[in-house]
Amino acid sequence: MTTQTQPAAAVPTRALLGRKLGMTQVWDEDGKVIPITVVQVDKNVVTQVRDQETDGYTAIQIGFGQIDQRKVTKPLAGHFNKAGVSPRRHLVEVRTGGDDEFTLGQELAADIFEVGQKVDVTGKTKGKGFAGVMKRHGFAGVSASHGAHRNHRKPGSIGACATPGRVFKGLRMAGRMGGDRRTIQNLKVQAVDAEKGIVLVTGAIPGPKGGIVLIRSAVKGA
Repeated sequence: MTTQTQPAAAVPTRALLGRKLGMTQVWDEDGKVIPITVVQVDKNVVTQVRDQETDGYTAIQIGFGQIDQRKVTKPLAGHFNKAGVSPRRHLVEVRTGGDDEFTLGQELAADIFEVGQKVDVTGKTKGKGFAGVMKRHGFAGVSASHGAHRNHRKPGSIGACATPGRVFKGLRMAGRMGGDRRTIQNLKVQAVDAEKGIVLVTGAIPGPKGGIVLIRSAVKGA
């Protein structure tokens, strides 16, 4: 006898833009210290809804952060007027499964997330400027004894001379460090305060204090 497994129920898409306020810690029931990151999400609004028939895929665009009407270009002003919302400083598009129904101007608050839910957090890492190979890539550096002269933090050889006679692309060298888009997966929602518009996430997330982050339902989390 063959048995058929039922497909897993689709997890509703939940996503919010927020501002990283900083880190703190809480204690669980067993007295264990848990590091958490505080994210201010306030009220997000749906500024655009994409569907399969018109766009070929299903997604929503959400906006976060107030901005003066005078600082918005005319095309963006028309975009916000069509949605029936005031201008927003930050916009992001999030794919949906098509099962959820969203409307233009719909407000999304912190209570769309549940305590204990797994989420993925995307942000822009701290920019550290121009960095050498030891800081940027973890090189060991050159020997600091036996006559080594001002070579301690140099990268060493970057390739052969005659063959191939050039430096391969992607070689780890000194350069700009940080300021990259990064996603931390399967973080746990520790607490939600809908009135204050705050979400507490277990662990660290990318970016400095005041940085904009995207919290969304975990792709791989159970």
